[in-house]
Amino acid sequence: MEHTHDIAIEVFRLHKTFNIRDDNYNTIKQRFFHIFNPTPIRHLQALKDIHFSVRKGECIGIIGGNGSGKSTLVKCMANVYQPSQGYVKLTGTMMLMNLGVGMSHELTARENTYVSGSALGLKIAQIDKIFDEVIGFAELEEFVNTKIKYFSTGMVQRLAFSIAAHAGADIMFLDEVFAVGDQKFIEKAVRVIERSWIDGRTTVIVSHSMAVIEKYCQKVAYMKKGNMLFYGDPRTAIDMYVNDASSHAQPE
Repeated sequence: MEHTHDIAIEVFRLHKTFNIRDDNYNTIKQRFFHIFNPTPIRHLQALKDIHFSVRKGECIGIIGGNGSGKSTLVKCMANVYQPSQGYVKLTGTMMLMNLGVGMSHELTARENTYVSGSALGLKIAQIDKIFDEVIGFAELEEFVNTKIKYFSTGMVQRLAFSIAAHAGADIMFLDEVFAVGDQKFIEKAVRVIERSWIDGRTTVIVSHSMAVIEKYCQKVAYMKKGNMLFYGDPRTAIDMYVNDASSHAQPE
């Protein structure tokens, strides 16, 4: 039986619904003639009654096809989205690595490092000490004072990962971080993840790479159409995902 003090992430009866406004009026004339007509709203239920927990120091994976809800789930867990029902409880500091979500594209790499470090609870003097390591690990020495809106996706991802790794976030959410960047950096990131377990950090990985999921995750959640169909043994979750994908594959 799990003790409360061993839990890093608790997800309880989580639901998330997006209200989408179907505004198809593309011209000023169309908008004028429909100004007094209410715009139809669709309700998209992205997550349905998700309930599970992650122990401190555990590495879990979340897999599923496009539109399954896995990235929405991670963003709810990382407090980017507010749940429609239920709640997420985190114990410790956290950082989400998802193409630089939470970083300001109008700030430079230097400024984002200090802002993100402060958000993780570090004092300015502490960020000063790790700053060169953050930039060096991210391989951005020549772009320290460049606004990250001019960065490639891989550069933003490297900076976000490096900040979280060096600033000591207790919980790391990695949403497709292995899908961008060169192989050399991916290998560096993997070594950090392996070391993080020793340091007792909790890691949540979203990835289409079943090799990464199977190698590094102690538990895996399989998502489909907003539902969590399974949470547990990685091999079982992967087999469910692969078999389901194969059964829906279109014949050539």
